[in-house]
Amino acid sequence: MVVREPIHIIGGGLAGSEAAWQIARRGLRSVLHEMRPARPTPAHQTGRLAELVCSNSLKSEQESTAPWLLKEELRRLDSLLLEAARKARIPGGHALTVDREIFSAEVTAAIASQPQIEVRREEVTAIPEDAIVIVASGPLSSDALAQEIARLTGSQRLFFYDSISPIVEADSVDMAIAFWASRYGKSADGTADYLNCPLDRQQYESFVDELLKAQAVPAHIEEDRTPYFEACLPIEELARRGRDTLRFGPMKPVGLADPRTGKRPYAVAQLRQESLRNRSFNLVGFQNHLKFAEQARILRMIPGLQNAEFLRFGQMHRNTYIDAPALLTPTLQLRARPEVLFAGQISGVEGYVESIATGLMAGMHASALAAGGAPRALPRETALGSLGHYVSGADAGRYQPANITFDLLPPLDEATRHKLGHDKQARHAEVCRRALEALEEYRRSHV
Repeated sequence: MVVREPIHIIGGGLAGSEAAWQIARRGLRSVLHEMRPARPTPAHQTGRLAELVCSNSLKSEQESTAPWLLKEELRRLDSLLLEAARKARIPGGHALTVDREIFSAEVTAAIASQPQIEVRREEVTAIPEDAIVIVASGPLSSDALAQEIARLTGSQRLFFYDSISPIVEADSVDMAIAFWASRYGKSADGTADYLNCPLDRQQYESFVDELLKAQAVPAHIEEDRTPYFEACLPIEELARRGRDTLRFGPMKPVGLADPRTGKRPYAVAQLRQESLRNRSFNLVGFQNHLKFAEQARILRMIPGLQNAEFLRFGQMHRNTYIDAPALLTPTLQLRARPEVLFAGQISGVEGYVESIATGLMAGMHASALAAGGAPRALPRETALGSLGHYVSGADAGRYQPANITFDLLPPLDEATRHKLGHDKQARHAEVCRRALEALEEYRRSHV
């Protein structure tokens, strides 16, 4: 058997560092390319590997939550970065909070001590043609590398600005107020495509008043000052352009009738169910740059969303990422060039742990490829497998990066749901039990 190595990894952030470690664990050599400190980014302060830039929290450690499940799966697969987080942990309530300097120092030292990993401090401007490559260059990829990725994937498949709408849990929407309808009763397949939350004039005016007073998220890097695209302005910017601007934009009520009154609402907020996100809804066109607490307060003013539980809040920021569903397989391989894999935020995941997760999977799959085998996707029932499934199978063209949430995982079967009733905690615990059982079976067969 001819082993194809070294495997080249572009980017020494969370995903790239984890990928290199996983490859080394399997006895294979890799070259980890990191351009810092010779070529800095607007966000990083040091040249250390796996530097955290905007938070020191790796989210909840509370058992039977989705972030806990993803971290537990990573621990069971011997994640270097989760072990570094354990060593760097500081008090943070239910969250896994770390000392940033200790964390990156632990990862950097571990990588340096591994003879199977060669670290090259250089900017990569061309993806090697004759090697297995993991692109893990992050949301702040250099201009030259971004151009190379655009050449490889097609420029129309590379996004530079992230516009994310909030997502609410389906069960938290008041269906006595919200109603299903498409404008003028028309849709492509004859179905009611949108869930509509109607507002009367007073409710709309109050909503706009609070939106205009809301606190925005402060920019933490220069790229966050990039001018907004006119096609995807944040809702607070639309409100500043005139009190009725939202009513002629994302809150347009034209062609809709509230079944409770038979009349057209003064404004509506439309919710759309994403194809791969069961049990949740996306607030269409509600991207914004507000603090999360402000989003929760203001969006709950919308009738039907007064008790909304948010799985994700809206965001807008500079973020280079590919249109992964059009390009990648569930094993994170480029369909057109299977020897090239993508991991981290460049693949379209949000969050530290999600970046680590895709790095771990890319390292596993690249190792299988290098050894002459066929990469095997992780089980769909796992948080890891569901991330891979979302990245490769969401709606291409309107792809939005994702954090790990339970709505990405397959729903429980009807009998189990009936048995557990409306006990959400018990349902989440069962989803976690099922995921870890599937992971253990996968480990016995493939790891």
